[in-house]
Amino acid sequence: MTATQSDLASLSRFVFRAPRWYSSLAFALLIAAVTGVAAFDSRFVLEDAWRGVFYVGLPTIAAVGVTPYIDARLGGQLTANRASLLALTCELVTVAFLVVAGGIAVFTTLGQQFVFDALMVSLASIFALRLLVLMAVSRHTLLVAAIPASIQTVAAAALLFVYSGTMRYFEVGGPLTRSYLSRPEVAPDEFLLVTPEDFLVLAFMCVLYAGAVGLFLRTIDYPWRRSLGVSVLDFVRGFIGHIAEGTHELEEFFEEIGEEAVVPVTVLAFRRPDGSEKARFVLPMIHPGPMGEIGGGNLPKRVAEQADGLAFPPHATAGHDFNLVTRREVDTILDTAADAFADIEFSDEATVSQRVTEGEAKLVGQSFGDDALTVATYSPSFADDVEYAVGLSAAAEARSAGLDDVMLVDAHNCNNGLDGEDLGHVVPGSKRSFDMIQGAKSVGERLAGAKRGRPHLGVAWDETPWEPTEGIGPLGVRVAVLEVADQRTAYVLVDGNNMEPGLREKIVANLDGVDEVEVMTTDTHIVNTVEADNQVGAAIPDDELVALVADLTDRAVSDLEPVEAGMASERAEVTVFGNDRTETLASHANAMISMGGALAAVFILGVFAVSALAFFLT
Repeated sequence: MTATQSDLASLSRFVFRAPRWYSSLAFALLIAAVTGVAAFDSRFVLEDAWRGVFYVGLPTIAAVGVTPYIDARLGGQLTANRASLLALTCELVTVAFLVVAGGIAVFTTLGQQFVFDALMVSLASIFALRLLVLMAVSRHTLLVAAIPASIQTVAAAALLFVYSGTMRYFEVGGPLTRSYLSRPEVAPDEFLLVTPEDFLVLAFMCVLYAGAVGLFLRTIDYPWRRSLGVSVLDFVRGFIGHIAEGTHELEEFFEEIGEEAVVPVTVLAFRRPDGSEKARFVLPMIHPGPMGEIGGGNLPKRVAEQADGLAFPPHATAGHDFNLVTRREVDTILDTAADAFADIEFSDEATVSQRVTEGEAKLVGQSFGDDALTVATYSPSFADDVEYAVGLSAAAEARSAGLDDVMLVDAHNCNNGLDGEDLGHVVPGSKRSFDMIQGAKSVGERLAGAKRGRPHLGVAWDETPWEPTEGIGPLGVRVAVLEVADQRTAYVLVDGNNMEPGLREKIVANLDGVDEVEVMTTDTHIVNTVEADNQVGAAIPDDELVALVADLTDRAVSDLEPVEAGMASERAEVTVFGNDRTETLASHANAMISMGGALAAVFILGVFAVSALAFFLT
């Protein structure tokens, strides 16, 4: 993840799950009652509270009850929870306008008319806010979105029309009409200030504000459509829907910008002499992102569910450009892994592991028959994802020594979070990319002449008490110990997204009974739904994790038994984000956030200025 991508991911902390509709509605009615007590001055407090519920809360109730229905009939996707939260927000906006205007009126000579002018501005403003949200969430055109967006404003205006006695200005209707459409005698005296001109001004402001919303959206949407061919509203709708409601609308957006890619899927399996599977390493060359369960974010768990033995799904050499766009693509990966598993030819011969250091890169490799498992790390140096091209080149160099299939794992086990501009990407042409490529070649050469013997494998697993919010996914911690010719190598896999600096070294230093150790993470993005930076060790005590790994290693050593091993690879055709699409997306989103606020402020000041002019002229 680059600094630009991390800035985008960190925006998720501002998004929250919408409360249940009845919770928002209850809070809205409470606010309305309190507003009534503060605004009206009758003989009884409860009467004031009731007036607040009636005049302030009733439009909110109408918006909560009617908006989702009308929006759905128009083909929208506004849920009851979102509609209720939106109505509550708009009520708070209206109350804020009235409180500020009331305070100004008390300390100036502007009087009560100024408060009602502010009320009209607030009603137009909540119409604009609802219009913006409905266009973003339900993807309506401006004219269609205006229908459900106007409900709260129309309901409030209707109450003002009836209870201000505005009908008295018209020579229409009879006693029945006046009884139901003109009831100033039961309304607060302050309502008598309302005149027909106020409703004309309100209508004018609503049209003005709607035009400003449409122009604002077209302005911020233009760069997205030009560069990516998609609308920013699709991204906003999907992003908020995933974080706040747990929906998968974001996948539809990613599918639009995705590109076809061919990726290797490599499987290393171990079976007991009776033919039953003991463990399985599965490595598709994709990135398990972008976040949560969107796309391939939950790939490690899906892989684990497919295996008969204990599954080890480490991180491949691929960055965010190789995120799968939808969960359906994970099925393609799993089918390809199953095909590769079916093609495996097992062997009862393996080599001792070989450790190579080349520059900042450290690699450990072990051969099974004519195939090899190789794990690379840059720890204690900081590193994040290794680019796809670098991994392919390194694996090719390892095969040049005579190996057939090579499973090249990015240990992904040391990074300094989201600090700094360079977050440790290993890109083609960098010194560290050549360190890995040369190191892989050296591992391949050393494995060709390494001592061989019958492999013995022991495994252990603990789901752990930690949650994704603490940096640990559902696979917990898994350990595999391979013994060949009296040498034991431990492969530790933590279901998390990278590690705090120094933690890998603590784990390695505290393991007894093994000769070589490497610690890996799955890079699962389940842990990154709300926090972009949630590495293993950031939220949990180092000592507890170190002790758990040590215990699992001892249990794996006790579980050692003779096995046969084999590896095979197949290629899967999947849709991924595509070259540079992740960076382009992140750059556009960050630019929209930084510039959109200033642009919105300009639009707001402009429409408020026009509104003030309208009141002055009328």
